[in-house]
Amino acid sequence: MTDSAFIENKLTEKLGATLVDVVDVSGGCGQMFEIVVVSPSFVGIPLIKRMVNEAISNEISQIHGFTLKTYTPEQWAKISSK
Repeated sequence: MTDSAFIENKLTEKLGATLVDVVDVSGGCGQMFEIVVVSPSFVGIPLIKRMVNEAISNEISQIHGFTLKTYTPEQWAKISSK
């Protein structure tokens, strides 16, 4: 079982993220997650190249699936203010 707090900490550290939200949507078995990452390191990087997968490659091999949303701080500010 993969721990969502562990994934949050690892993404925060590796990506310099200002916000990481990992929600276990598998019913508690740790096999399916919804992940939101906000990081200034995404500024100027096209969405397809925001390689979060590399930061948690070991963890990905242990889970069934995940939904990933990545934002720059500016994008997140626009979305979260709605």
